[in-house]
Amino acid sequence: MKIDNTITHNTNLPTVGLVEWFRPGEYEHVKQVLADLKELGITELRTGVSWADYYTEGGKEWYNWLIPTLAQEVTLLPCFLYTPPSLGEKPRTSAPPKNLKSYADFLDVFITDLGEHFEWVELWNEPNNQVEYDFTLDYGWNKFAEMVGGAAYWCKQRGKKTLLGGMSPIDPNWLHTMFERGVMQYIDAVGIHGFPYVFDQQWDGWQSNVEAVRAVLDKFGSKAELWITEAGFSTWQHDEYKQLEEFRLALDADVTRVYWYGLQDLDQSLPTVAGFHLDDREYYFGLKRADGIPKLLYRLIANYGVEGLGNLKHIKNSTEALQGRPYTLITGGAGFVGTNLAKRLLEEGKRVLVFDNLSRDGVERNLRWLHTNYPDNLEIYVGDMRDLHTVRKVVNNAEAVYHFAAQVAVTTSLFQPLNDFEINARGIINLLEAIRAQNNPPPLVFTSTNKVYGGLEDMKFISNGSRYNPADKHIKAQGISENRPLDFHSPYGCSKGAADQYVVDYARTYGIPAVVFRMSCIYGPHQYGNEDQGWVAHFAIRAIEDKPISIYGDGKQVRDILFVEDLVDAFQLALEHMPAISGQAFNIGGGPDNTVSLLELIQLVGEYRGQEIPLSFGDWRTGDQHYYVSDIRKFKEATGWYPKHNVQEGVAKLYQWLCESRGIEVPALLTEEPEKKAAVA
Repeated sequence: MKIDNTITHNTNLPTVGLVEWFRPGEYEHVKQVLADLKELGITELRTGVSWADYYTEGGKEWYNWLIPTLAQEVTLLPCFLYTPPSLGEKPRTSAPPKNLKSYADFLDVFITDLGEHFEWVELWNEPNNQVEYDFTLDYGWNKFAEMVGGAAYWCKQRGKKTLLGGMSPIDPNWLHTMFERGVMQYIDAVGIHGFPYVFDQQWDGWQSNVEAVRAVLDKFGSKAELWITEAGFSTWQHDEYKQLEEFRLALDADVTRVYWYGLQDLDQSLPTVAGFHLDDREYYFGLKRADGIPKLLYRLIANYGVEGLGNLKHIKNSTEALQGRPYTLITGGAGFVGTNLAKRLLEEGKRVLVFDNLSRDGVERNLRWLHTNYPDNLEIYVGDMRDLHTVRKVVNNAEAVYHFAAQVAVTTSLFQPLNDFEINARGIINLLEAIRAQNNPPPLVFTSTNKVYGGLEDMKFISNGSRYNPADKHIKAQGISENRPLDFHSPYGCSKGAADQYVVDYARTYGIPAVVFRMSCIYGPHQYGNEDQGWVAHFAIRAIEDKPISIYGDGKQVRDILFVEDLVDAFQLALEHMPAISGQAFNIGGGPDNTVSLLELIQLVGEYRGQEIPLSFGDWRTGDQHYYVSDIRKFKEATGWYPKHNVQEGVAKLYQWLCESRGIEVPALLTEEPEKKAAVA
């Protein structure tokens, strides 16, 4: 079945741009911003021009490079502010110049040198409670109006359109004052700023604010356009959905343009205007994190365009569901395992709440598929496990909980160990505490990992053709059991291992009904694998797309792989047997009968593809096991469960789904009888 990703685009939107400030010398930052804007399909950029920086050593050369470089790629809106301390009434950049005409003189110089690269000039922002408050506190509105009005007049003489800088907070009375003092006769557009529920905690909505400003414009018969020159939402509490929602609401405002702040979070080592970390909210306004990782809003714009955001009805918070009849809560429910579990439960007529922060590429497609095919009993809440308040809300009405939300890649944990810990270890504590607070705690199934057993360095392996086998014949016959000592390797192993043990201990200490699945490699439909995680699907996707595959190590690593439908069977059996198995950990995978090496799997998908797949090899990765096969006897004896799909059947189903979801013809080999498929291997 082909997944329908068609998006209807809304063309009745304001012009959309982004806000990004650059410090002198940030050449690489500029290049990255331009690359990001291109990926997002956004061609408008608002940035600051510091009069103070211009007259520092190298300042003029910096702007002579910056402005033309930006203007080659985007339509530029420069905002001119900050007085050189030597020219100011006081030795700080927020003070007005001693000679108010000096501001207009600077603009004249800048327009002469670089004016060919921009059409509009944004004049110094209205003095506000964050940056320029000193201006009016010490010198009053008269000097501000004289300085800005004179600059506006001269910019008009130089053929530029003028924007009166953003009001923050939005203040129609201030705009009224600007009319009375004659500034507005030289103004072509008025800007307003808004940071709902961050800096503007008493927020009345864009409509109310826009109407108040328009009333002043209408009173004086002004034809000036109204722009939102700076709006944004800080994700300092990991609420990326709220950032998306506030962006959507800003686009609904009755304005000509909207500039969203900003593109990338502020580096933690840099000061804000107010100083280092006096207000941590200021560090998290970006569409991307400081390390360059895209947030939800960035990914959605890149995939669907600004115009398509309004059609993503499945990306929502079903807050009304939290007071309705009970549901099964699936954290990470838009991931491939969560999607398959949700599908099974919804087909059985059960009510499901999918809780996911949508941080993994592709999962929004899974969410849309669920929303399209199972609209009646599906509820969706886009949120983050690190937000305890939100976790408590979604657990409050749950009758069962499956916890899949996690940072899932060893490689990612090596570069971002703190982030890995917060999601995996802090996330499970938030969930367990929310469950413990219930009068009747719902049962919990938690998916851990075989990485809790470390790299298995004490075991000896024998290279045999395309695979490794353990020298210990017992392990070769039965796999690795739960009696294996825990040995956490890599930050990922530590965070998942800590979560694993917390679940076991909360069951023991607080009587919470909970079990742990230490999982081997799971694969199946709705999996969008990559090099770091989901390698079975990754190899199949690379084969279908006729791309080479990179392997870390020699490719003889062996895993037991488990088809996702068999895992869903295990989940349901775990709930059925919860009173007897609570507080225990189980190794779950395909077991000794369903093993495959990386090289063998590549050969198998190459057969489906009809040609050999090009390979390259890299160094072994930290914590990578030469051999891991689950001993699944403990869970089998407790519940009667066993895997029903062998490797050939399961991989064939995955490959077929990947072809169908892309609208690609399914290879004839996969439509033949099962015994013929098996003969391939």
